[in-house]
Amino acid sequence: MTAFFVTGSGTDIGKTWVSAALLRHWRAAGLEPGALKPVASGYDPQRPEDSDGAALLAALGRPATPEALARIMPHRFRAPLSPDQAAPLEGARLEARALAEACRRAAADTRGPFLAEGAGGVMSPLNEHETMLDLARAFGAPVVFVAASYLGAMSHALTGLLALRTAGLVVPLVLVNETPGSTVGLHETVASLARHAPGSAVLPVPRGADAPVWPEASRILGAEPPPGAWRSGRAQGA
Repeated sequence: MTAFFVTGSGTDIGKTWVSAALLRHWRAAGLEPGALKPVASGYDPQRPEDSDGAALLAALGRPATPEALARIMPHRFRAPLSPDQAAPLEGARLEARALAEACRRAAADTRGPFLAEGAGGVMSPLNEHETMLDLARAFGAPVVFVAASYLGAMSHALTGLLALRTAGLVVPLVLVNETPGSTVGLHETVASLARHAPGSAVLPVPRGADAPVWPEASRILGAEPPPGAWRSGRAQGA
C-alpha cells in the first residue's frame, strides 16, 4: 500500500488542488489511485459540486453522486469553521483514532497510490484535545505538505514541518503552491524553504502548472510507474 497524508500550513492554500492534480497524473499513468477527505467543513449541501470531495471524485474520474460524496467525504459539516467548532454544531464529535482507521480501510481498498487529505492546517483542532497532527500521527503515512508563497508563508510552513517531525512523521515532499499576487517570488520561497527543511524535497507549483511538476513529485513519493507503463504520453496537470 502506497499511502500519503496531505496537509499544509493553513487553509485555502491548495491541498485539494494538489491532491486532485496528483490523482489525475496517476490515472493518466495507468494507475488506480484512491482518496479520502475524512473531515470537511463549510460544506453546502445545496452545492455539493463545489465541495472538496467533488473535486477529488472528478480527479478520480467518478461522478459526484450523493453516495460517492458520502464515501469520499464521510464527515461533512456546514459551518465554515475548524472541525472542533463545526462538528458539535451538528451533534458530532471527531476522534483522531477513528478517522485514521477510516483512512486505513480506504487505503486498503485502493489498488494504486492513496491520498488522505486533512482539513485546514496541520494544527487545525479536531476536538478539545486533538488536532489534525494527531490524525496524521495515528494514520502514520508519509506526509505531503502544501505550503504557499505569500509573505510570512515561510514561518507558517516551517512551524508546521517542525510539528510533523517532532511527532515522528516523515515528510518526503513539500509542494509550494504559488500565491496569486504575492510580493514574494515563488522560486525564492522554494530555495529558502529547502535550506530550512532538510530531508524533504521542495518543489514549486506555479499557477497553471502542467505536467512537469507531477512526475517529479510522484517519483519522490515512489509512486511513479515504471517506464513504458504509461497509458498516454502526457500526464494531466491540475
